[in-house]
Order: sequence, then structure tokens, then C-alpha cells
Amino acid sequence: MDDQDGYFGERVATAYDQSSGEMFEPGVIDQTVDFLAGLTDGGRALELGIGTGRIALPLAQRGVQVHGIDLSQAMVARLRAKPGGDAIGVTIGDFATTRVDGTFSVAYLLYNTIMNLTTQAEQVACFRTAAAHLEPGGCFVIEVLIPELRRLPAGQNVVPYHVSPTRWAFDIYDVATQATSSNYIEVVDGRGEYRSIPFRYVWPAELDLMAQLAGLRLRERWDGWTREAFTSESRQHVSIWEKPAN
Repeated sequence: MDDQDGYFGERVATAYDQSSGEMFEPGVIDQTVDFLAGLTDGGRALELGIGTGRIALPLAQRGVQVHGIDLSQAMVARLRAKPGGDAIGVTIGDFATTRVDGTFSVAYLLYNTIMNLTTQAEQVACFRTAAAHLEPGGCFVIEVLIPELRRLPAGQNVVPYHVSPTRWAFDIYDVATQATSSNYIEVVDGRGEYRSIPFRYVWPAELDLMAQLAGLRLRERWDGWTREAFTSESRQHVSIWEKPAN
């Protein structure tokens, strides 16, 4: 771990945008941006964990004024290097507690990033920080997975999700504390390298309670960005909590 940038230091930042993950597919980005732009209704947007600007840049291109908060200077440097990146305001800091000037129509936290906060107290603080930045009637949006505990064999706590001759990846769960970690072993130039990133998984009902503690109320919950119905079989959700107008 990089002491300055947490788990998202120079090594991760360098390769982040080269990921082949679904989150970087143009169609997924367009759906996300369409959804968020519709919620802003001409107002400002605050991205918690803005990173390299995967969503902030195309959202700004739609005419939305975006400000971001991120702990990693390495990730933000990648944002700054992209066309239009200098026009987006970014505050370096912990998005669970950092405050910026002004209010926003929408605050959003995407792609499981709420799980980077590894205690319940930090996650609650994040909701309060988001609520403090919202104007009356504004919305806080989170995109996060549903914990896949049904994939855990009885008596085991490890779920592998990638196996190849040069790379192994697996998640470790502690169902008593909701702590989890993503772990990677890679063979580079004949040498094995290991890294582990901690997370805390969180259930929809728990998020709703955190929202209530922050003075927010659930407005919508969907399976994804195209507003598919959220069901017991959903593997992720997009949830929108609203700050009361009065």
C-alpha cells in the first residue's frame, strides 16, 4: 500500500484505465452518464472517489459541472492528463469526511467504492458527508454489488474468480464482521507477486439505515443503470436516496 495514496497509488493508477472490466465498456459508461445527467437537472454533481475520471469526464461533456473528491493523487494525475481534465475541480482527501464549498444536486459513489471504507463508522460518515453537500431535494447515488455469500461452500471463506497460468484472483470473506478482501497473485518475469485490498461489504437494508441516520430517504432502487427491477436475484444495485426538500 502507498502511504500517500492508499491502495490506489502509482502502480494501480498506471494500469487502471487499461482494465478490460465491464465498467469501462462504452455502453456501460453511456448508461451511467445518462442516468446521472438526468438526476442533476441542470445542477452540480459531486463525485466521491473521482479517480481517473471514468464518469466525471463524459458527464462534464454533457454540460454538468462536476467536482470530485479523491485520496489518490496518482489517480487524479491521470484525470488531469486527459482532455478536459483540468476543467474539473478536485479536492484531495478522504471522501468519507472531506467537505468542499457549495451544494450539489447529486452526489454519487460508483462501482463498489463504498466498500473501500472498511468500517461501518466510515460508511455512515460517508452518508453524512454526502447529505451535507446536497441541496434540498438533491440525491445521493450508490452503485454497489450484492455480497455473493451464496457462492461460499459450507465451512469455507474463499471464492476464486480468476485462474490462469500467470494470475490467480480470489476473495476472502469474514461473515462475522462483513470484512472481505480481494487478493491477487501474478507471475511477472518469472517472479510471483501478491497484493491484497481490504473491503467491507454492505447490504441494501444497511445502506438504507445509514441514509436515515444522515437524514436521507430511499427514493429508488434498481438492478442497474437502465432501471431494471431490483429482485432477490440481483447481483448489484443502483440506489438513490433523497434529501427532503423541507
